[in-house]
Amino acid sequence: MSITSPSGGFGVLRNRNYSLYLSARILGTLAVQMQSVAIGWQVYEITGNLFHLGLIGLAQFAPFLVLILFAGHAADTFNRRNIIAACLAVQMLVGLLLLTFTLSGSTVVWPVFAILVLFGSARAFMMPASQAVLRNLVPIQDFSQAVALSSSAFHVAVILGPTLGGLLYIAGAKAVYIVSSSLLLISTAAMLMTRAAPQAKSSEPFSFHTLFEGMRFVRSRPIMLGAISLDLFAVLFGGATALLPAYARDVLHAGPEALGMLRSAPGIGAAICSIALAFYPIRRHVGVWMFGGVGAFGLATVGLGVTDSFHVALACLFLLGLGDMVSVYIRHLLVQFETPDEIRGRVSAVNAVFIGASNELGEFESGIMAGWLGLVRAIVLGGVLTLGVTVLWAWKFPVLSRMDRFPHHGKPD
Repeated sequence: MSITSPSGGFGVLRNRNYSLYLSARILGTLAVQMQSVAIGWQVYEITGNLFHLGLIGLAQFAPFLVLILFAGHAADTFNRRNIIAACLAVQMLVGLLLLTFTLSGSTVVWPVFAILVLFGSARAFMMPASQAVLRNLVPIQDFSQAVALSSSAFHVAVILGPTLGGLLYIAGAKAVYIVSSSLLLISTAAMLMTRAAPQAKSSEPFSFHTLFEGMRFVRSRPIMLGAISLDLFAVLFGGATALLPAYARDVLHAGPEALGMLRSAPGIGAAICSIALAFYPIRRHVGVWMFGGVGAFGLATVGLGVTDSFHVALACLFLLGLGDMVSVYIRHLLVQFETPDEIRGRVSAVNAVFIGASNELGEFESGIMAGWLGLVRAIVLGGVLTLGVTVLWAWKFPVLSRMDRFPHHGKPD
């Protein structure tokens, strides 16, 4: 991050449409994070099985993987705002279904996984549209600040959501699902109130050729391919956050309120980093910053695995979130600056595949590894593999590791 004078900062919030989008993003993410804590604790409480924690991620990722390219094409063909609002409404339905499951008193968890398939489907259509719509909401000169503040808002919700979810869970899972469903209703209304600038819609008829246009575009850009694949494999191996319910109970011997704090710690690190980036955006040594962020993520994961101290675990998770935010910020700017608006949804879909694979599939991988190797060994090994991926990608994609500035920064469409 070059030391320059503050630029932009919170000025972009004067844009009404961006502020409404940001409100919808904060409330929707807050609700989903609250649900996530409740689901993880509820499933582990019912079954006591680490493998089932991994299945939570797989249930969300499987439909995501099947639908994401179709979702990218939809984001380039239909109104992105309406897609986002519809997906938020479906997520509200998910909360109500989880509430129904809880009130039923069932001790069979397969209905939870079925409900999460619906959530994963909604998330598949939401991610490309929400990533692509940002360029339709703000002028190009405000885009870097908009990305940073959007990421900051997301991580503020990631901070508050698990903490609130953990505290509400004291009153039972039903309390979490009632509050989260209410927040998603408000989020849907806020998104419907936005008025984005007209998007450059794709005029090509639907075909397998147009469906895979985003993949071809990414493959033709080594810098973009290196950035998003680095995130895929680094976070795939370092998905320790999926194991936090078991980590809190079995290693730290703590309850759901401690789990909420642990789940919030990465968000605190990411939020502080993203606010700093809104005022002091990275302009030089982009490659060094990106690989440094991923390396910090790996080191923090190793540190989490070797400690049984609650405060050290919080510090490691804070560092994990900070490092992840740096790489997320750089990757998002690379994707958005380099992509024409008419295929931005499909390219964002490819980016979402890598993000989804690294998160949900990483949770599944972590659950499998924990079942085989044990909880602590799985976390440590994941961090070591993340560090190995960082070194390998720096060698395999030298154009990315040596990149000084963002290419075509600020170039209008």
